[in-house]
Amino acid sequence: MHKPMVSTLFSGLGIVLNIILNYLLIFGNMGFPAMGIKGAALATLISSMIEVLCLYLYLYLQRHLLAFSIADIKHSINLQKLKRFLGLSLPTTFNFLTWASGLFTYTAIMGKTGEQGLVALSVMTPIEAISLSLLVRIANASAVIIGNQLGAKRFEQAYYQAIAFVIVGFVITLIVAIALYLMQTSILNSFTSLGDSTRALSQQFLTILCFGIVLRSVPTVLVVGVLRAGGDVKFCLYQDMSTQWLFGIPISAIAAISLGFPAHWVYALFFIEAIFKWFACIHRLRSKKWINNLIEK
Repeated sequence: MHKPMVSTLFSGLGIVLNIILNYLLIFGNMGFPAMGIKGAALATLISSMIEVLCLYLYLYLQRHLLAFSIADIKHSINLQKLKRFLGLSLPTTFNFLTWASGLFTYTAIMGKTGEQGLVALSVMTPIEAISLSLLVRIANASAVIIGNQLGAKRFEQAYYQAIAFVIVGFVITLIVAIALYLMQTSILNSFTSLGDSTRALSQQFLTILCFGIVLRSVPTVLVVGVLRAGGDVKFCLYQDMSTQWLFGIPISAIAAISLGFPAHWVYALFFIEAIFKWFACIHRLRSKKWINNLIEK
């Protein structure tokens, strides 16, 4: 709906509240009880509830289209609408479940290489999340803009804008990768408890990650943004499952368990699925089979 600042504002409110409540409830500051991990859980719950409440109050006071009521809920509950909703949402939900299961499996595979490999992987996890955050936002923006074009039946514009978003995502990610490579020493310096050997392994992982995020750029924009904007959720599910579970995970598992590859080579193989996704996603983009007007379905 072209209102990103609204969600950004209230998400930011939730994050700030979570930090403050963590400070108060985990450590028992300013007279609050020191609850440890229970305090962290309670802080997350309270901040999330306040975020939802404030967001709905804002929508209600603004008389926004999304300020739904009980009557709107009753009107929305009918078989035809539920079937359309489930037809789009269930494949996407299952897609995320299988993808998350794959990440868990990759971690288990890395565990076969030894403790240092797991530590280095845990160091990479937040770095990778931050490095890919801009790419994921580009993908989300592409879903909004291309979805608008498809809804307006401007199919040719949607196709060429999709290509433009793919190029932008690739270039931006390449710039991020170069910056990440140049800053790797200062980034690793923030992990002060790493031993010398684990730090050396983490540096190898970080170099591999610089190439890995570039490999993930095109598939991320296409799967998260472009193809889902056209309702092509089943293709996204099938290609994610096949590339991850038929190629990425088996190859990595064989390398770690059967062939005894060192941890950094196993980590590099985690990104091999992205290479298969390049071919599948670009072929799907060029086929134009993803171009659908969901309003008329």
